[in-house]
Amino acid sequence: MYIEKKEQAVIQNFEKNGYLIFKPEEQKILNNIRSKFISFLPKKIYNKKYKNEAYIFNNIHKYIEKKKLNNFRLDIINKINTTSEIKEKIYKLSKKYLDVLVGNELVIQKRINLSIQLPKDSSSLLPLHADTWSGVSPFEIVIWLPLVNCYETKTMYILPSYKMKKYESKLINKKTKSSEQIFNLIKKDLIWLKVNYGEILVFDQSLPHGNIVNKEKETRWSMNIRFKGLFTPYGDKKIGEFFEPITLKPVSKKGINYKLPGQ
Repeated sequence: MYIEKKEQAVIQNFEKNGYLIFKPEEQKILNNIRSKFISFLPKKIYNKKYKNEAYIFNNIHKYIEKKKLNNFRLDIINKINTTSEIKEKIYKLSKKYLDVLVGNELVIQKRINLSIQLPKDSSSLLPLHADTWSGVSPFEIVIWLPLVNCYETKTMYILPSYKMKKYESKLINKKTKSSEQIFNLIKKDLIWLKVNYGEILVFDQSLPHGNIVNKEKETRWSMNIRFKGLFTPYGDKKIGEFFEPITLKPVSKKGINYKLPGQ
């Protein structure tokens, strides 16, 4: 295989663990994304008296009631998806690793997802699951971008690739019916990913993952968006409906539109 040594190291790390945490070179782009989120907040929440943006994100639970959280989150999701600006920035930040792990002819999820997990809030849980268990293509990869430092129960967990074989037969056992049972079965081998603001996580969504109640004193903010190779098989989430192409090359475009003379 014609792969450079630096790329080989990235591939080996990802194949072993099923995830990578990297620090993109252009931190200004990350700061720009977070500042954009600040502009989406109600003016009564964000005020110049706060020391920095991290404070307001980490302490948003002091200003948003739990019962209003979902509407608040959906409103921000709608705002960040009104243009492709933030998606383009996420792609630019992740391109180096997407090129190595996925390819350079890609589709991107049409809408960015946003998670806001308040302290001690059980309404924002994502129980243990693997996306492929519900019909998602195994060719997809997830970019997970935090707007705050994520750690301990304020982050997500994942079962690393090197532990999957240990549980594969047990995961399809008919006696194991609920996500809670699966969680209890594998919890000793789960990795709680520490991802600071300024870093990006890329992970294999076919691995079991999820979160639990945030027991920390700060709120978690994280975006996630999926990428896959344009010409790889699609599961339940189709191109045009869930994905849109972003890096179609001229020769591929020509090939798609090619017709024999006279046809």
